[in-house]
Amino acid sequence: MIHSSRRRLVAALALSGFAFSPAPGLAQDGQPLRLVVGYSAGGPVDQGARLLAQALGKELGTIVVVDNKPGANATLAGSDVVRSRPDGLTLWFAASPTITISPNVMRKMSFDPARDLTPVAPVLSYYNVLVVNNGEPYKTTQELVAYAKAHPQRLNYGSAGVGGSNHLGALLFARRSGIEMNHIPYKGNAPAMTDVIGGQLSMMMDIISTASNYIHGGKVRAIAVTSPERNSSLPDVPTIAESGIEGLQGFDVGGWYGVYGPKGLPPDVVARLNQKINAALAQPELRRRFKELGYEEWLGEPARLAERAARERAMWATVTQGITVD
Repeated sequence: MIHSSRRRLVAALALSGFAFSPAPGLAQDGQPLRLVVGYSAGGPVDQGARLLAQALGKELGTIVVVDNKPGANATLAGSDVVRSRPDGLTLWFAASPTITISPNVMRKMSFDPARDLTPVAPVLSYYNVLVVNNGEPYKTTQELVAYAKAHPQRLNYGSAGVGGSNHLGALLFARRSGIEMNHIPYKGNAPAMTDVIGGQLSMMMDIISTASNYIHGGKVRAIAVTSPERNSSLPDVPTIAESGIEGLQGFDVGGWYGVYGPKGLPPDVVARLNQKINAALAQPELRRRFKELGYEEWLGEPARLAERAARERAMWATVTQGITVD
């Protein structure tokens, strides 16, 4: 039975143009490709991974299983991949904070993203939107900054936790605009959004893909997006940079998803995976769905993923000085 399963997998991969090199250590044992996610099912990262997995499975002609391993700022998922065999059958669907922020703020991280992983393919870029409780008096970035300066430390903003991208994005916004706000960390975006809606929090930054429903449903008011250009899913919401406030010119703070494998993944396997992932992302239905969710295409070679990760890791190092998480 085992030999039969192995033959079926190899045949399927060959037909898909994804035949692995017979180099030593490359698994061909009949198991499906495993796409590891560092967050619970139902969140934005899991949602993106599952959409990609379905499309990628069509390109590969095999099963792509999403494996949720939440915990420790998503580093449990990264550790799982780092320890896996470099055979192309275990990959990490990583969100940028674990790659670029966690190394700067975690007291102890079980692996080094720059040293212990192999970049495979960029997938998507995403940005946040600054939303406020409907009862707050300000409706624009200019009005918000003016209110904050007139009422120092009166505004509270929520985040998914200390060192999260929406925590640091809001912190950078406050520093550059010269205002003071109180940070209230939560265990995830959802409870923070609940308290923005309820008025316990003044505001928060949330990923556009998850905040859009609350905005369109009238639960919260959108002030501005953190992207350099307006987002197609929220065309009437200006960018922070459009405010013209000194210090906020060129404000461009977002995140991304990328696929990684363990260290030592052979170059020919990386090349084939990269080609298949880019082909999956070019499927019209997947492109339409990601656009509806407010994501932006970010395709290319592994080097593009590695370069952006290194650049943003250096940027966040300056913002996170004095911030540590266990």
